[in-house]
Amino acid sequence: MRRTVLQLVGSAVDEFYADLSRLYAGACVEALADDDRYEMRVAYVSPDGCWRFPAGLDADSIAAAVPMTLAEAVGHLQAAPVDVVVPQMFCLPGMTAYRALFDVLGVPYVGNPPEVMAIAADKAKARAIVAAAGVPVPVGEVLAAGETSSLPLPVVVKPVDADNSAGVTLVRDASELDAAIDLASAHGRAALVESYVELGREVRCGIIVSDGELVCLPLEEYAVSAAKPVRLGEDKLDRTADGDLYLVAKDPSRAWIVPKDDPITERVWAAARRCHVALGCRHYSLFDFRIDPDGVPWFLEAGPYCSFAPTSVIAVMAAAAGVDVATLFATALTELDDEGTPCLRSSR
Repeated sequence: MRRTVLQLVGSAVDEFYADLSRLYAGACVEALADDDRYEMRVAYVSPDGCWRFPAGLDADSIAAAVPMTLAEAVGHLQAAPVDVVVPQMFCLPGMTAYRALFDVLGVPYVGNPPEVMAIAADKAKARAIVAAAGVPVPVGEVLAAGETSSLPLPVVVKPVDADNSAGVTLVRDASELDAAIDLASAHGRAALVESYVELGREVRCGIIVSDGELVCLPLEEYAVSAAKPVRLGEDKLDRTADGDLYLVAKDPSRAWIVPKDDPITERVWAAARRCHVALGCRHYSLFDFRIDPDGVPWFLEAGPYCSFAPTSVIAVMAAAAGVDVATLFATALTELDDEGTPCLRSSR
């Protein structure tokens, strides 16, 4: 039966997150284009809090759509109900409050619930939970601007609640520590200071849930070296001369799939399964690990989202396992159905 799919796009915070959201959502719509299976719709939230229901994701379509208040948008959604939502908002309110809104409305969505997203967005909380589950985590502490760390150098200083490596610094010299803490604090509510895990390697592990089972995907490895020991913001995203966002990390010189028979694969998979269960993830999950010289995986952070775009990390990993985006999305819908959430409304 044909399903009406709503792409929840934009940002309640700033234009950067709004552009990032449009980038992934547009690729998702294109990848899932199948008129016999899905009717795609778009809800766009702008940083001023206005909602729009544009005909497309291009700037002209968004500008032409009628702006609505939240109350008007809720009325619109109730008058033209959808079967399932694909959350494509990456700002903190988008990952939490806006997902919760659809819980209130009784509209199902694929992916993790707001409480899981909130924990994952707070690196200190996520660290504590997975550490309690027995996953190795670097020693760390949370500091406000103006406070100093007691950890021996070197350390990695990062915002406790920011993404895309904004405000990250590797500190080897004590004279650089205070500035690094201030920088991280400027990008988030506080700084997380962690003991530096020596190289090593750095990988991501994705998990999808299929028939209730956790299926680990091929690992994606990222380029790190003695000259570039940690990944920074410029290693992930950049803009073209026209101002459009693009994904730097998809360059094959910066990221590649790890062969399944690599000795680290099973170790990382075991750690990732523990993380998934401990954090209460559903449908899918994604975790970053630093591999030390002895081959031990150390948890860095969780990023439990998937855009169902071919360039989305979980989709890239799934493709390496022979699972295309359409199948990946259908699997998530099946899990949603099996949970008892009515993906298909009785009125349709």
